[in-house]
Amino acid sequence: MSEKQFNQYGLSEEIERALESLGYENPTEVQSEVIPVALEKRDLVVKSQTGSGKTAAYGIPLCELVDWNENKPQALILTPTRELAVQVNEDITNIGRFKRIKATAVFGKSPFHMQKAELKQRTHMVVGTPGRVLDHIERGTLALERIKYVVIDEADEMLNMGFIEQVQAIMKELPVDRVTMLFSATFPQDVAKLADQYLDLPVHIAMKAAGLTTAAIEHALIEVKESDKLSLLQNVLTVENPDSCIIFCRTQENVDYVFRELAELDYPCDRIHGGMEQYERFEVMNAFRRGQFRYLIATDVAARGIDITNITHVINYDIPLEKESYVHRTGRTGRAGQSGKAITFVTSKDSRRLSDIEGYIGFAIPRVTAPSEAAVEAGREPFERKLQIGPILKKDKREQLNKQIMKLNFNGGKKKKFRAVDFVGTIAKLEGVTADDIGIITILDHVTDVEILNGKGSLVLELMKNTTVKGKLLKVRRGNKS
Repeated sequence: MSEKQFNQYGLSEEIERALESLGYENPTEVQSEVIPVALEKRDLVVKSQTGSGKTAAYGIPLCELVDWNENKPQALILTPTRELAVQVNEDITNIGRFKRIKATAVFGKSPFHMQKAELKQRTHMVVGTPGRVLDHIERGTLALERIKYVVIDEADEMLNMGFIEQVQAIMKELPVDRVTMLFSATFPQDVAKLADQYLDLPVHIAMKAAGLTTAAIEHALIEVKESDKLSLLQNVLTVENPDSCIIFCRTQENVDYVFRELAELDYPCDRIHGGMEQYERFEVMNAFRRGQFRYLIATDVAARGIDITNITHVINYDIPLEKESYVHRTGRTGRAGQSGKAITFVTSKDSRRLSDIEGYIGFAIPRVTAPSEAAVEAGREPFERKLQIGPILKKDKREQLNKQIMKLNFNGGKKKKFRAVDFVGTIAKLEGVTADDIGIITILDHVTDVEILNGKGSLVLELMKNTTVKGKLLKVRRGNKS
């Protein structure tokens, strides 16, 4: 843990306040290295493990650097998956909450017209997947002329998922005079080429201490026949009795199979894979993040960049096809200074892939024997007792910040010629309220959402029922949680 404090970086009071509300205490190693360089507006190439806190490493300086008064996007963050785009967007919004930073997430399988409408609003940062970002650029719905900061996040996964050409197409459209930051857990040759092509004399930062896999993770390998995997999984879960565990399978079919079998045993579990509707995937990830169930069965779609605290175990039910995926899967545990355990099942057909993985990570994964009948029996009572107790809901790091915020919904928007300044001017004049209590304002054609900060939402809600905006008395009600 770094000895530094966030107040050493000369951050604005609004950013420091948000970090305190979010429970950020000391910068992680990657944050302490990246933040001062990013604040100097220098290009960056960062090799850093998943779970090291890199979203905040670039999110904090971006929130500090963008100009609130500018209406068009100033920062573009590219992520390989929709889940990561949503999470980064949420993290940016929380860090920039008191500065009223507006971030917009754009990704596939989500209505284009709704994203287009959001991008017409004042938008400081755009977070998106390459395909949908390129789509907006080609259709002229994403303004690029004010982009000053670009982040390529999880660059190695962009490569693995075949997005590099789309990333290159996006980079060609961006202003030449910009700051570019590239983050990657691993550094294959094509990622190095990407950095050489689009970054100008970058500062290179590598978190070397942890190597490819963090020392906080205990690795183990169990040899098994394919037909015995499910019973082995049940035995391992009984003996290990994890509080929170991701079980990785190679295919959607295997995920569905393992999920059905565990669900029939009344294990608190759910699943996620690319064949599911997007809203289902988001719902599952949010429920897992809250701790509503204990075992998540997943394909590699869940392996990258999803920040869920206190995952104690990762089990590779199927060995990954790509050697890099072993690092990304096991990186779901042992995060943010916590310890974790990664257990991999291997069959006789997996020897070549195992050899590739061990060569890549630089050590032989310790072989252990399958749990004995005696160990399973000894573990059964505490395991079943925990099942009966049920999962313990996790405290979300955003909880403290968000409970101070209320979103108000007004029945007037662009069509009635309302602007953000109209709402700010009116609300800031209310007794007991200042402009500092007003958060992000989103104006659509017929409605306007205004976030009220610092626990003053109820006060503003009551006062605005009898207060006009531009001479009009609008209906106001409590909106949905942001």
